[in-house]
Order: sequence, then structure tokens, then C-alpha cells
Amino acid sequence: MIRFLLLSLCILMAFTGCKKKSSATPPEAVSLVFPEENSECTTGVSLGSETSQVEFIWNLADHTETYELRVTNIATGTVQTIVSTTNSATLPLAKGEQFSWLVRSRNSEVEQTVSSAEWYFYNSGSRTTFAPFPATIESPASSANVFMDINNEVELVWSASDLDNDITGYEVYFSVETPPIDLIRSLSSEVTSVKVSVSSDTVYYWRIIVIDEEGNRSDTGIYSFKVL
Repeated sequence: MIRFLLLSLCILMAFTGCKKKSSATPPEAVSLVFPEENSECTTGVSLGSETSQVEFIWNLADHTETYELRVTNIATGTVQTIVSTTNSATLPLAKGEQFSWLVRSRNSEVEQTVSSAEWYFYNSGSRTTFAPFPATIESPASSANVFMDINNEVELVWSASDLDNDITGYEVYFSVETPPIDLIRSLSSEVTSVKVSVSSDTVYYWRIIVIDEEGNRSDTGIYSFKVL
């Protein structure tokens, strides 16, 4: 009888433990608020001639205990991080530089983290002209599976922004190798899509270079998709 009770208790504990684990809810992604996407941040508190303190704000997310803010200097690749339990945090940033930022949501019940969208901005400084922001890839999405059309083509689509409004054109690099080194098109600023010939069951890599009147260039980094 005692042996039966012990066995029943072990089964109950195992079932309860599994049920608790399976019911854990992963965090949700936040919506970014400030600094605004593709903007110049002019509200930072000056810390001297080289640096200012910038406040980042986002909306709270469900099932989230902590938020990890990640800010990247585009020119140097330097990443700054800070963890917050609220919907804001501040970091010291170099003046007159371009940055990207995102927020990762976390909770202690699951290992899974969820990232927000990634936004770009300039931290206000003495700069009077600005390099264009990296293009935003619209389609195909990163690592997407896609079907080619009846002409065995896939359309690449992007958008771009520049504080000076002086984008002159785009370079499209596309190949089955990574990094993609084949320049397949040089396009004017009015054209933000191009169709490329593809084959089924193949992975392709692509990136967009944005160029402005000053000769400044920005790079999306490498994106990929698979044709089914």
C-alpha cells in the first residue's frame, strides 16, 4: 500500500512539473518609441564636446520581466547594452554618429528571448551632412522561403531614407554565395525594386548599398532567401 502511494505521488509530481513547464509563456516583442526611426536625435543631454546622454523609450510588453537595450555604433560596430525593468533607459553616445537600436524582451520562466524591430538614428552633433540610413529590406524577408513567378523570377524590394534627402542611387548585389559580390544592378533613387532570375531549391544572398550626393554609402548587410 505504501509503495502504491509513493508511486502515485511521484506520477502526480512529474505530471504537475511538466504541466507547469509547458504553460510558461514566452515574452512578447516591444514597440519602439524614441529615438524615432531614421531621425536625428536632438534631445540628448550634453556630456561634453564628444558625448551626450540619450534616453531610449519603448512600450511595455506582455509576459516580460526585463528589457535588454542594445545600441550599435554603425561606423565602429561597437555595441552598448543595458538591462531595464521599465520601458526606458539611457546611454552615453558619441555625438554626430549613426546608431541602430533594438530591445530584447526576457522573462525567467523561459530561455526564449524576443527582439523588437531595429531602428536607425543619428545622435545630434556638429555634423552638417549625413550619410543615408541603411535600406530597409521589404521583400523577401530575411531567411524567407519564397516561390518564383511564372518567369522564374523573384522581386527584391526595399526602401531607404536620408536626413539630407539626397539619395542618388542604389547598388544591388546578388548571388548564390555569401557575401554576395556580384553587382547586378546600379539603379537611380526612384527605383526601389528589381526582379532577379532564380532556380528552385536554391538559397540566394543579397544586399543593397545606398549612395548619396556626397558619395556616402550605407550597407544593409547580408540577407538571404530560399526558392522552393
